Amino acid sequence: MSNSNVTHAGEVNTVARKPNYTQSILVFNAGSSSIKFALYQQSEPLALLLQGEIDKLGCKTSPFKVKNAKGEVLDQRDLTATDRKSIINFLIHWFEQQDCFSSIKTVGHRVVHGMHHTAPEQVTQSLLTELHHISPFDPDHLPQEIEIIEMLFWRHPTLIQVACFDTAFHRSIPRVAKLLPIPRRFTENGAQRYGFHGLSYAYLMQELETLGEVSAKEGRVILAHLGNGASIAAVLHGKSIDTSMCFTPASGIPMSTRSGDLDPGLISYLMQNKKMTGVQLRHMVNYESGLLGVSETSSDMRVLLEKEATDPRAAEAVAMFCYQAKKYLGAYAAALGGLDTVVFTGGIGEHAPLIRARMCEGLEFLGIKLNKATNAKNAPLISAVGSRVKVFVIHTNEELMIARSVAQMLPVRRSDSGVLP
Repeated sequence: MSNSNVTHAGEVNTVARKPNYTQSILVFNAGSSSIKFALYQQSEPLALLLQGEIDKLGCKTSPFKVKNAKGEVLDQRDLTATDRKSIINFLIHWFEQQDCFSSIKTVGHRVVHGMHHTAPEQVTQSLLTELHHISPFDPDHLPQEIEIIEMLFWRHPTLIQVACFDTAFHRSIPRVAKLLPIPRRFTENGAQRYGFHGLSYAYLMQELETLGEVSAKEGRVILAHLGNGASIAAVLHGKSIDTSMCFTPASGIPMSTRSGDLDPGLISYLMQNKKMTGVQLRHMVNYESGLLGVSETSSDMRVLLEKEATDPRAAEAVAMFCYQAKKYLGAYAAALGGLDTVVFTGGIGEHAPLIRARMCEGLEFLGIKLNKATNAKNAPLISAVGSRVKVFVIHTNEELMIARSVAQMLPVRRSDSGVLP
């Protein structure tokens, strides 16, 4: 397969040949500006073989990096592509050139929006048609996810592909939390709270259970996924009961470039008085708002924290983020009827102790008290001794959660001589 639209520079090396691969699961986690991927041997437990990412899609160059399970770089280069299709073609072609490709029998995909789908499903033409139909609900993620699935079907029609829906974790949200205060005719057409980051939240709950935390099944938990996209979820007895993102991933708390919740009257004002079109509004809400919009300099929390002492706009952006996120902690403690556990994850949640501290400051009345020393070190447990609420920092792993879902849905086939091809 020719990849004439993709060039590369600075190549390190190709993946070392490993002739004894058994049946494996390939995972794709496509975002609005990146594609993460991983390969797992379908064993018990699943064994990571390699993982990587193509970042900065749509820019002049897109960094491509692959590592093995030890974190050693296997391949690294900068890609230049004319379009998204070329990037996806390159990635599939790259896997085709590896000895491990013959071991791949199933492919799991993160599909951001699933509407009424409540569990992983094998991809069929009917499902693809439905995903195309709901693509306008999330035009920043779904088109790319659909394109990867369709290209794999075209090039390798015998591969089993499974869609793992980011909305599925929130299927348990009660109707009172799903309902939007709009005419029922829109609700009947699918307008409701769906919630996102579900694969991340499902993984965090499994990790809490692994840690022996009773709250994972019997308690009151708040999960905070804070990254470029950010959301907060309330979990009662292992089931999601509410979450900050709503009909689309643009809602909830402010994010790197997304606005979070806005007054509908503001949208009307901008359309009528500033003559903004729907396309312009969508771009503003998703790419010009949040931390970037308020600071006017950066969407990166690390940069803003460095600047806040000298730049009032950066300081306001950080303060706004912490304040709005703190309000959700309080609101969800009320919805849960109390609180046992808080978990932080995502780039900001895992690596910004100052943000965690500011979000939890003043919430001692809820039972939250942080240990300054362990919080500063991004330790796994950052609550103080005697804190009524345990506060954790857990690295999320959506790719592993997808692989687990696929393995559970499609168990490995075996014979007396081992794994069948």
